[in-house]
Amino acid sequence: MKKLLLLSILSLTISAQAQIGTSTQLGGENSKWTFGGSAGLGGSFGSNNGGTSIYVSPRIGYKLTESLEAGIVSDLTWTNAKYYSSNTIGVGPFMNYYIARNFYLSGMFQEYFFNQKNKVTNVKYSGDEAALYFGGGYMQRIGDRAYMQIGGMYNVLYKKDDSVFGSGFVPSVGVVFGL
Repeated sequence: MKKLLLLSILSLTISAQAQIGTSTQLGGENSKWTFGGSAGLGGSFGSNNGGTSIYVSPRIGYKLTESLEAGIVSDLTWTNAKYYSSNTIGVGPFMNYYIARNFYLSGMFQEYFFNQKNKVTNVKYSGDEAALYFGGGYMQRIGDRAYMQIGGMYNVLYKKDDSVFGSGFVPSVGVVFGL
């Protein structure tokens, strides 16, 4: 299962990079399509709960106007620690409003599907959870029609005692091509 998930994440990453690399050739200067996303690798080491996390979030969007973009985003997370492991897949629509190409406001709905395993008791748990995020951030131009986005979002559906997530706030750093 772990090898299959890791292979899937790697395939999606390569696929996203291939789309980004060919967007200039296919769309040209006047293309309304945007591509991008974010990825991360995390880990904690030591005697407590040492483990590893891999996160990939590719996205594709379409510019409805020069300042308004809508699209779809997915999230894939794999976590393996000393006492537990989990896999999470999320997918849903997003909308961004750009303010002078320096700032953005964002809304996103995600439906998450997850599998978790307690390695001590061997208990497995699967489920799903909806999230509705609102937020925004700062954009920095890093190339021709390419921007780095740095910001944060808050899940307004988050319930502290009834969520698989540790917090409703999600910081974000990503890259968008085609703006």
